Amino acid sequence: MAEPLNIQERTGFGLATVMARKGVTAAMISQALGVAAPDGPAWTAGGGLTLMGSGPGAWLALSESEPAAHAQRLREQLGPLASVSDQSGGYVILRIAGPGARTLLQRGAAIDLHPAAFAPGAVATTVIGHIGVILRQLDETPAYELALFRSYAASFGHWLDAARAAL
Repeated sequence: MAEPLNIQERTGFGLATVMARKGVTAAMISQALGVAAPDGPAWTAGGGLTLMGSGPGAWLALSESEPAAHAQRLREQLGPLASVSDQSGGYVILRIAGPGARTLLQRGAAIDLHPAAFAPGAVATTVIGHIGVILRQLDETPAYELALFRSYAASFGHWLDAARAAL
């Protein structure tokens, strides 16, 4: 019998890439935004803003509200510290949760999702079903969020349906 699984598309979010300029540290970004900027493949949240480490001096900034004003607000807060690029319309975010979530994602992920290797607070840029995703683990349910380019959403949906049917 298949393990319980809940899959939902997230809506109403703002998403932006933040890239620190030369000589700017994660601590400086943290101070400007009021949220700890992870210095590695992790995520932190506070005040309705989530920062996901996506590379050295680079983060994906997710806002819980105001998608239209998100990138501009970040530009104002960061000033000359970083470049900000709005990604809100370019991505789909899926939440996959339940006892079967890890098993489902492991069928296509190119990384180890065992709790000892990938736990709540972790982020990875990887490939699932030949499609690039940014994956973060939200909690121990386990619950995950995947951000992928909107143009690949239908193809990812086909993979998701096939992988889910095989559970």
